[in-house]
Amino acid sequence: MVTKPVKAAPDSARRSERSRRAIYDAALALVGEVGYPRTTIEGIAARAGVGKQTIYRWWGSKADVLLEAFLDLAAAPAAEPYAIPDTGDLAADIKGVLRATVDQMTDPRFDAPARALAAEGLVDAEAGRRFTAALMEPNIQLYVDRLRAAQEAGQVRAGIDPRIALEFFISPLAQRWLQHTGPISYEYTDTLVDYALYGLAPRCPGRGRDPVPPECSVPPAPIGSSPPPMRRKVGR
Repeated sequence: MVTKPVKAAPDSARRSERSRRAIYDAALALVGEVGYPRTTIEGIAARAGVGKQTIYRWWGSKADVLLEAFLDLAAAPAAEPYAIPDTGDLAADIKGVLRATVDQMTDPRFDAPARALAAEGLVDAEAGRRFTAALMEPNIQLYVDRLRAAQEAGQVRAGIDPRIALEFFISPLAQRWLQHTGPISYEYTDTLVDYALYGLAPRCPGRGRDPVPPECSVPPAPIGSSPPPMRRKVGR
């Protein structure tokens, strides 16, 4: 009597992970090809080779599918939790992370789904809150932590609220990206950091033949401190 080998039962967990991955890839690809409004659950299911019931079993809407797919895409390059480096040079550290943000914003793989989610968040408040909580808040907290470290090091005035201060860096960049009001570049984000940290007042010239303004005769204060009082000219 010949005994036939018993076939192993299909690994449902592995099959589910393959299906999930295929759905992620399909959602991201379709948004990039046809745009978010024309992307449908039926289209994602057909592209992924699964039934639409499978998608509805895991997600409630196409916005949910795209958000999870985008979070997976954004997390893929990071092998471990990320933190903004603290080299002791606040400007250089912030410039470095903003340059990495520029790289993402100009990468078509990130650009199309990120814009779709941002647009959906404007018309669907609940989707917007989920997008903010899942993606934006963790990144915002990185800036808060770095600015607090700068406060502890005496590089930023103690009374500054880091949660508000960080908006000098990220809000103009987000607006330019969303509204296409100008190019997104390293030069642009470096300039944002310089303007935010050093202000718009005239800078003190280096030593040499240039005359030194009265406000430059006092030692520099920590970033964010109040400017020195203006000196009045006394008439004769």
